[in-house]
Amino acid sequence: MMKIEKAPAPLIVPNPADPRLTERVAGTDQTGAAVEIRVPVERPLTLYLNAQEIVTMMTIGDYPEYLALGYLLNQNMLKYDDVVTEVEYDDDLQVVVVRTEHHTNFEAKLKKRTQTSGCAQGTAFGDLLEAVESVALPKAELRTSWLYEMTRAINTMPSLYLEAGAIHGCVLCREGTPVCYTEDVGRHNAVDKVVGARVLAGEPPAASCLVLSGRVGFELVQKAAASGIGSIVAVGAPTSLAARLAAEAGIDLWGFTSAGRSVNYS
Repeated sequence: MMKIEKAPAPLIVPNPADPRLTERVAGTDQTGAAVEIRVPVERPLTLYLNAQEIVTMMTIGDYPEYLALGYLLNQNMLKYDDVVTEVEYDDDLQVVVVRTEHHTNFEAKLKKRTQTSGCAQGTAFGDLLEAVESVALPKAELRTSWLYEMTRAINTMPSLYLEAGAIHGCVLCREGTPVCYTEDVGRHNAVDKVVGARVLAGEPPAASCLVLSGRVGFELVQKAAASGIGSIVAVGAPTSLAARLAAEAGIDLWGFTSAGRSVNYS
């Protein structure tokens, strides 16, 4: 278990009332009338691991500590048994720093990167594809009844998407019950936030179910495998690589999931 001061573990949900997450912009509707409408804010967040700059991410800006820690874990730059001494966020500089007890140096790994198909230009580093293929996950149970319980519960939760659009969501569930719901301009960011939130709460997301808006690209399967998540349920379809990697890693992958409909790909 990562050794860090544990945060409380309530149900985490989006806060569409947070004034920092949206701005009002002027536009014209279909009738030609002037309108003013809320849209999500998109801002850069630069992540450091100790003294080394890792990446600048485009994000809506909520839960930066969760995003940073989840990103490093899902990129295999941190292990779950690493000792993290501090996660510090500076709002003025838009910088988050994760500090560890041991020395880290990812200069060589940072030179080898793959720009993924994820929204907001997700990035995968180094040998992550190879790492997914060697993962052996514990068997995760997913009942059909839980599938529909999850979708019903999620549809009744507050959502920045419903208020302003242009956003993706990710919900971590256990036995059909949502335990963490995050949103961002990219699904990969939302997944990183979920993972970081559960680790900081002392409850890693292993053997849980990840519910995603939209499609499933390989980077989302990779993040689930890195965190030990055994099931993925998506509104859209997976890519061929995502389906193959899910099967190889033992992840139960469902797509086109809606009321009364679902397709299993693994």
